[in-house]
Amino acid sequence: MPISLVLADDHPLVLGGLQSLLAREADMRVLDCCADGLTALHAVERHRPDILVLDVRMPRLDGMAMLQELRRRDLRTRVILLAAELRAAQVTEAAQLGVRGLLLKDMALSTLVQCIRTVYEGGQWPPHRSLASATEQWRRQSRGADDPAALLTARELQVVRCVARGLRNRQIASELAINEGTVKIHLHNASRKLKVDGRLALGIYARDAGIA
Repeated sequence: MPISLVLADDHPLVLGGLQSLLAREADMRVLDCCADGLTALHAVERHRPDILVLDVRMPRLDGMAMLQELRRRDLRTRVILLAAELRAAQVTEAAQLGVRGLLLKDMALSTLVQCIRTVYEGGQWPPHRSLASATEQWRRQSRGADDPAALLTARELQVVRCVARGLRNRQIASELAINEGTVKIHLHNASRKLKVDGRLALGIYARDAGIA
């Protein structure tokens, strides 16, 4: 049986490239391609693929929120995260949520094929080390120690990105499955850490700093 896959990335060129690449592999079969996290979640529920290849930054439901939802719904699909950048907090959270593979998008596409086969066979990627121990390496490979987003927890970062998209507290609470009071706490903590005053300033800062 071929390795069954669902692909999730909000960039059409990336998604099309991944699909074309994997279609050439005789031992792999792409069941669905999704441009947002919520559609990807439904695809995993419907197809129950062996592996989900998931972009960290997705509309409607981002990568980390989707990992939490997969666990809540007890969906056992193995997940490989793709990212243009990864922060230490994200790597740690991903490991805690059971991610089996992590890949930066600027790596060779052939690496993804290796990663998929390794994860399918029960291994993890990067190989020969725990994901948690890879945290510092990934942090250096992405933005580095001066990344302002590294100051935030994974949940604070999710909330800040929602603010940058123009969502109100009630909408953020609904999207992240938390209450409005918790949203306010995360906003307060994020504003304090980033040294900005007010919701508008937080959204502008997030976009200018490349966090959003």
